Amino acid sequence: MAKIELIRNFCIIAHIDHGKSTLADRLLELTGTVEKRDLQEQLLDGMDLERERGITIKSHPVRMHFDPGDGNTYELNLIDTPGHVDFTYEVSRSLSACEGALLLIDATQGVQAQTVANVGLAFRQNLKVIPVINKIDLPAANLPLCYEQMEEILALPREEALCVSGKTGEGVPELLKAIIERIPHPETGDEPGCSALIFDSNYDAFRGVVNYVRVRNGTFRRGSRIRLFSNGIESEIKEVGFFSPGMRADEELAAGSVGYMIPNLKSPSDTRMGDTITDIKDPCREPLPGFKEVRPMVFSGIYPIDTADYEQLKASMAKLQLNDAAFMYQAETSAALGFGFRCGFLGLLHMEIIQERLRREYNCDIIATYPSVIYHVYMKSGEEIDVDNPVFLPDPSGIDRIEEPIINCHIMVPTAYIGDVMNLVMSKRGFCTNTTSVDANHVIITAEIPMHEILIDFHDKLKSITRGYGSMDYEPAGYRADKLVKLDILVNGEPVDAFSSIVHTDMAYARGRQLAERLKEVIPPQMFQIAIQAAVGGKVIARESIRQLRKNVLAKCYGGDITRKRKLLEKQKEGKKRMKLIGQVNIPQEAFVAVLKASELNGKGSS
Repeated sequence: MAKIELIRNFCIIAHIDHGKSTLADRLLELTGTVEKRDLQEQLLDGMDLERERGITIKSHPVRMHFDPGDGNTYELNLIDTPGHVDFTYEVSRSLSACEGALLLIDATQGVQAQTVANVGLAFRQNLKVIPVINKIDLPAANLPLCYEQMEEILALPREEALCVSGKTGEGVPELLKAIIERIPHPETGDEPGCSALIFDSNYDAFRGVVNYVRVRNGTFRRGSRIRLFSNGIESEIKEVGFFSPGMRADEELAAGSVGYMIPNLKSPSDTRMGDTITDIKDPCREPLPGFKEVRPMVFSGIYPIDTADYEQLKASMAKLQLNDAAFMYQAETSAALGFGFRCGFLGLLHMEIIQERLRREYNCDIIATYPSVIYHVYMKSGEEIDVDNPVFLPDPSGIDRIEEPIINCHIMVPTAYIGDVMNLVMSKRGFCTNTTSVDANHVIITAEIPMHEILIDFHDKLKSITRGYGSMDYEPAGYRADKLVKLDILVNGEPVDAFSSIVHTDMAYARGRQLAERLKEVIPPQMFQIAIQAAVGGKVIARESIRQLRKNVLAKCYGGDITRKRKLLEKQKEGKKRMKLIGQVNIPQEAFVAVLKASELNGKGSS
C-alpha cells in the first residue's frame, strides 16, 4: 500500500470527442499498467455502444504506478469521464472522488460549451485544474486561439497549459510529472472512524453488487463488517481491490485510495449512489458529503413488446439503475401497450443509450413512447398538478394555465452562423437573451427555449446548420406559462393513449397532420374503412382514412340487369356497416415504432 503522500486522484474532463479516452490509453501505456500486446484504442471504453459511437458513457476508474525519477513510486488513480451534456451526472460523481482534474482542450476546436460547464463543476468541488491542449500533432491545430480562449473564457493562465498529443504520446511524460507536482495528495478527515464514499456501482450476476468507492478515513479489509448509512444495512466485505484496468483483488483499501468493494448484498436496491460506508468496529459519526440527487429532464414510457416479459424487464431496470444512477423508473399501465414503466432521463441521448442497453445487455424487446417533460398544471380550483404523461392531463375546462419547463441554452458557434442559429432558436419558440464574443471567430449565444422543443432534433439541426462546429450546453431555468393543449390521436373513434402528446396551440395542426399521415402509411388496410383523426379537446383538426379490403362480390354475377349487381353491393355495404360496429382495429407494432421513434421525426418539423 502506498503512503497517502504518494497518492494522486484525478479525472479527465472535456467536451465530447476531445480525446479523453485516447489520452488515457497513452497514460496506461507509459506507466506500464497494460501490456503492449493487450493495448487497443479506447481501452477504458468497455461497452460495445461506447466503441460504436466513439463516446464515453460510463466513467472508468483505473490505478497506475509511476516513478518520475525521484526514487518514489506514485499511485495514480485516474477516472476517465464522459463528455456529453446528458452524462454530466457521471462527471460530477467522478469529481467527488478526486483532488484534481485534467481539462482537455482540442487544439483544432478550442474551448467548447461543455468544456465551460465541466470547468465550473471542477471549480465548485475546489479541485486543482490542469489545462491540457490535446491533438497538437494535427495540421489544423491553432494554439494561439486555445491560449486566448483559456484566458478569456476559463480564466486559466496560459503558462499553466501543457501541450500533448494523445495519439502520438508527445508531451505525455511531462504531463505525468505535472500531475504529481501540481495535484495535492488526499487529505484524511478530522472525524475519527472508517468512512468511504460510493461514487459508482455495478451489478455482477455472480458476485452481486460491486461498489466503486473512494476511501476517506481508515482501512477496509476483506472480512470486515460494514454498515451503509442511508438504510442501516449491515454486511460483510467479500472482496476489496482496485482497477488495473480490470478488477484486481487486494488485501485492503487504505485512506485516499480509489477502488471497489463487494459486500454480501444480492439486491441492486440495497445500495445508493453517494452513500457512505463505515466499519462497524470503528464507525464514523456523520455521513460524508455526497452529491446532489439528479432530477430527470425527459420522460418516456418503456413497455415490453411481449407482456409476458414484464418481470424480466423490471429486474433488468433495477440492475441498470444501479449502473446508471441518473435513470429513474416507476410502473405504469397503458390501454394500448399494457404494463410497462414511466422512465426519467437526463436527455435524449441518455434515453437512447438506456433503451439500447436494455436491448443488448439484458435482451429485452421493448418499445418506447414519445418523450415528454414535466408540466405544472394549475387548476381553476387553485390545485397544482405535475404531469409527466399526457394521458393524465385533466379536462381542459378545469385548467387555468399550463406551465412548461424552460432551459437556459448556451450555444457556441462560429460568427458566420449567428443568423442561422438565431432562426433555429426562434423556430423552437425560443428567444436569444445574450450574445458574447469569445474571440474574432466565435460567439456564445445564450437563449431561453422550452425544454420540450429541444427533445427531438434540436441538437442534430444545430450540428447541421453550423457544419458540425456548433456546440451546446444547458441548465434548467424554471417554468413559464404558455398556450399548451393535449393532442389526441383517435383510431376508429377510440383514442390511443400511446400517441398522445402535449403541444403548443400554434403547432397542433401540423403535428396532428403529420401523425395522421404517418399512421395511414403503417396501419394495413382493414375489413372496413378506418378514420384516423387528430383531435384537440374534442375538436378534430386532421383526418386520414385507411382503405378497406373489398371482396369482388360481382364476380359470381354473370348476367341480369344492373339491379342484381346493385343488390349484391348493398348487401356488402350493410355487412361492412355491421362489422364496423363490433370491429376492432389491430394496430401493428411497427406503427408505434414508426410514430414514436425520434429519428424518424427528425427533419419533419416536429414540435
